[in-house]
Amino acid sequence: MASQSLRFKLYSLLSLPIVALIALWTFVSGHVVGDFFELRTATTVYEKISAPAAALVTELQHERKSAAIFLSAPPPDGSMLVAARKRTNAAASVFRVLSASEEAQTVTTPGLRGSIDEVLRRLGGLDAVRREVDDRTTSRLAAVQAYGAITDEVYRLYDQLVTVPQIELYQQATALLRISHARDLMSREDALVTGAILAKRLSHEEYEAIEELAPNRRLLLVDGIASLERDLRGPYDLLLASADHRRFGELEHEIIESSRLPHVRNAWPAVSDRLGATLDRLQVSSAGLLNARAADAADAIVLEIAIVGVIGLAAIVAAVIWSARLGRGLAAELDLLRDSAAELADVRLPRVVERLRGGEPVDVDAEAPAIPVGGTTQEVRDVGHAFAGVRRTAVEAAVGQAALRRGLGRVFRNMALRHQALVHRQLAQLDGIRLRITEPEILQDLFRLDRLTTRMRRQAEGLLILAGGADGHPAPTGIDEGGDGRQAAVPIADVVRDAIAEAEAYTRIAAPPIADAFIDGRAASDVTHLLTELVANATAFSPPTTTVQVQGQLVGRGFVLEVEDRGLGLPEAAREEINTRLADPPEFDLADSERLGLLVVALLARRHGIRVTLGKSPYGGITAIVLLPQTLIVPGLTRRSHSGKNRETVGWQSRRG
Repeated sequence: MASQSLRFKLYSLLSLPIVALIALWTFVSGHVVGDFFELRTATTVYEKISAPAAALVTELQHERKSAAIFLSAPPPDGSMLVAARKRTNAAASVFRVLSASEEAQTVTTPGLRGSIDEVLRRLGGLDAVRREVDDRTTSRLAAVQAYGAITDEVYRLYDQLVTVPQIELYQQATALLRISHARDLMSREDALVTGAILAKRLSHEEYEAIEELAPNRRLLLVDGIASLERDLRGPYDLLLASADHRRFGELEHEIIESSRLPHVRNAWPAVSDRLGATLDRLQVSSAGLLNARAADAADAIVLEIAIVGVIGLAAIVAAVIWSARLGRGLAAELDLLRDSAAELADVRLPRVVERLRGGEPVDVDAEAPAIPVGGTTQEVRDVGHAFAGVRRTAVEAAVGQAALRRGLGRVFRNMALRHQALVHRQLAQLDGIRLRITEPEILQDLFRLDRLTTRMRRQAEGLLILAGGADGHPAPTGIDEGGDGRQAAVPIADVVRDAIAEAEAYTRIAAPPIADAFIDGRAASDVTHLLTELVANATAFSPPTTTVQVQGQLVGRGFVLEVEDRGLGLPEAAREEINTRLADPPEFDLADSERLGLLVVALLARRHGIRVTLGKSPYGGITAIVLLPQTLIVPGLTRRSHSGKNRETVGWQSRRG
């Protein structure tokens, strides 16, 4: 599982450049594909909306001129107007059908659809304009302006139809849109002038309208032609240099300057019709050419998509293959380093520590060999060599730490033995003095001094136990079963009595009669020391007015001794921590010297398989439970009576053995 996680992380790291490459390829491909679809969209818009709208404008221009002529002729002739209306209705029907088709719906935006709906709404008001024309209740100028409102709405629709992504095509489409708008203004001007010629009169309002239409037409036409490319501009340049355009400008100038119809009135219709027809043909051909360019551009983009797609995919496949090979190589090398680290943490160091605890010699070269890194990556080889050095340093540190602990243990053992020898000499001196003195007061002082000296001896023995040696505590007198002088068993009651006698506040300790049971004499001294530490703690951490109870009984798994105090107790977490340390005593740490007594208890308990736990007393204090295993209990013996002893002399008798 760890190896799979390492490989997953490594491949994830190596895949980041590939992901970035894929993202870049996707962005470029998406951009190119987007241009392709925009061009295809522009083609669809032209076929379904733009071309039908242009045909509609052309028919509206013809109907507008026919309406102006109808309103101007003295005997109204509606045949030409009726024909124009039929063509307009047909163009409007085609526009409605194509703009509402499924293909058009897929390429129209909400804004574009709103403009189409506005054009259709304007067309819906065309019937009212026609009725006013038929009833001759409207003026020539009002009719021309009513038709112009519809064409203006179409040109506003044109503004949203120019959506080609390429800037060159966009510029050409915009230029053609200006020329088309100029053609519409020319058509309005033609309708007004043609009607005025038939009526032989040009009103002041019509003159003002022409005065406004003419310069706008010239500006849009010239500006649109100037924005075209050379191929598209050529025919329009010829138009601007033609005689019809020049003559049209002269007639237009004459009307504006003289505020009346031109002197040669018959010249206007012919010139206007020829110039308008030429403009219409040029617009159709230019729009077709521009649409063909858009199609060619779309084909070119398809080629770009193919090139970008193939090259991008090839680069991604190559990157994936290279990353996979590199990832497998790095994963194998890192697996080796990971296995070496796991072996150091889980196998080698614990094994070295265990051997050092047992006092066995450790070969650093054998326990910390070089890591065989055979990869081709220099960085990984450097890490492997560095980690090999770390592993060797860790093993050397463990060996050095063990040597330091052994040295400190020898120092503590020597100091404890010297201190113990001095204490025993002091106790012997006190015994000699006690035999020579009979005054009660002095004997009482000697007794207190003896208690302090006994406590000093116990501290020296504890230090000796921490250093790894035997405590040298004299065991209580046992019963010799075999008659060979060996101390085979000791009454547990005597062990308890001697432990109580070792305590400084022994008068506060109550011990009911202990059941007849005997303990292996080889463990009696250590059990006595263990109980002494527990009863000393119980008296030290309970009020001086309370009693410490010590009781014991045989149980199914051995013999249980309980030491119960009535102090403040310990928090649950602290008690659990102490029980953990008692069950599995840690190594002696110089930095942690606050609970040396409990560490001594744990070490003695581990030496003989004794289980010591701290529980909560019903009185609020602590109950220390000591379970002596069956292996330490000697069955089948009966204890002789030891009653009637003076309590104050117990300490002397037990200390002297």
